[in-house]
Amino acid sequence: MIHNLWKNLWIRRAATLLAGLLIWFAPVPWGLRPEAWQLFAIFITAILAVLLDALSIFTASVLAMVIAVLAGVLATEKAFSGFSEDFMLLILSAFLVSKGVVKSGLGNRIAFLLIRRFGHSTLRLGYCIVATDALLGPAIPSNTARSGVLYPIVLPLCLDTGSNPDDDTRRRSGSYLMMVSITSLTVSSALWLTAMAANPIAAGMGEQYGVQMDFVRWLLVSSLPSLLAMVALPYILYRLFPPEAKATPEAPLAAGKALEAMGPLTGKELIMGAIFVSMVALWGLAGLLGISMAIVAFLGLAAMLLFNILSIQDLRREGGDALETFIWFAILYVMSSALNELGFMSTLGQQIAGQLKGLSWPQAYVLLILLYVLIHYLFVSQTAQLLALFGVFLEVGANAGVPVGLMAYMLAFATNFFAALTPQASSSNVLFAGSGYLTQQEMYRNGAIITVANFVIYMVCTPWVMWMSG
Repeated sequence: MIHNLWKNLWIRRAATLLAGLLIWFAPVPWGLRPEAWQLFAIFITAILAVLLDALSIFTASVLAMVIAVLAGVLATEKAFSGFSEDFMLLILSAFLVSKGVVKSGLGNRIAFLLIRRFGHSTLRLGYCIVATDALLGPAIPSNTARSGVLYPIVLPLCLDTGSNPDDDTRRRSGSYLMMVSITSLTVSSALWLTAMAANPIAAGMGEQYGVQMDFVRWLLVSSLPSLLAMVALPYILYRLFPPEAKATPEAPLAAGKALEAMGPLTGKELIMGAIFVSMVALWGLAGLLGISMAIVAFLGLAAMLLFNILSIQDLRREGGDALETFIWFAILYVMSSALNELGFMSTLGQQIAGQLKGLSWPQAYVLLILLYVLIHYLFVSQTAQLLALFGVFLEVGANAGVPVGLMAYMLAFATNFFAALTPQASSSNVLFAGSGYLTQQEMYRNGAIITVANFVIYMVCTPWVMWMSG
């Protein structure tokens, strides 16, 4: 009876609303400002609505923003500020650029080449994605930008293995490959110091405690857990979120025939290839040249329009999904940032840390890393969490006797490996989340599984991290 009632959409919505009201009217804890607690109530209710399948993530985020503004807990200018963030615009433009890679035929050609070489099984294709991402890591110092490189390759790979997002074939290969892509970015970002924008910030904070976190030392420390994760995670997903098409012996032959039918590279493919390579190179040099990665993406989009790789009609037709994803992510990012600015995140971290007194340092170490990971359910930005809590947790760990090098590196790695926790846990997830191959529930479920697996792998490698960071 209860199960049948729960199937009713309005029952789930009523339950979500009731939970939100209970949080809103609960006593304000920890000496927080009332507006911080009220914003938290709105934010967590929106996330709960998605988890309970009461609302889509787009509807939940738009309603949350409207309620927050009307309730006076979020200023109007703050509510809209996320839409002008560089990395938000990078997501939007990268989404559109990926359409050009597919339309030009270049994406299909790359996909056919990969299928011909690795297409005997979907698992092999998963490992191919992981290897590509890892090799791009040191050259592209942004997991968001790297997702913009991977997505135009993975999308045609899914399509050309007979998996479409809009019908019942999405689980054939596409859902698995999209989830592998999200998973891969969590580990490649931890492997290289330059693979994620927040890593150098962590290194700077660690150096204040005397921890050496240069490029070579970072790679040495991260190598064992990250490489183990790269080997283990695609297989774990393969077992727990299996593609319907496992063995695909016919795929390499079909791909070879398709490549023959395509003939030599066309002019549009060559132009698209040049644009794509130029974008990757400029993304890699963005920090050195002092240019915005979003501007690089828009430059690529402009070149595609100029050379008629994409038309205005294509943008009108294909831009809906990109715009929807851009809007919900920008809203949740702003609300998470506002919670941080109101002191909610740092207060939460301090309250949790205060409960660890009297524990041995190994116990404190494991609990601090676990709590640091779980708190990411409240964040929409890895960098925001690092800025808010990295120093707090590092200080508490050092005071509890945790070797400071171990604590600094593991917090930095956790800032990367928890990026699959939720669809909004990292801006690098957004393209794959908006692909149509993954439902929100699948992303939450598999994100939790991957985060647990990452946590276990990195924790098991604690002796290595402690030895190499000492």
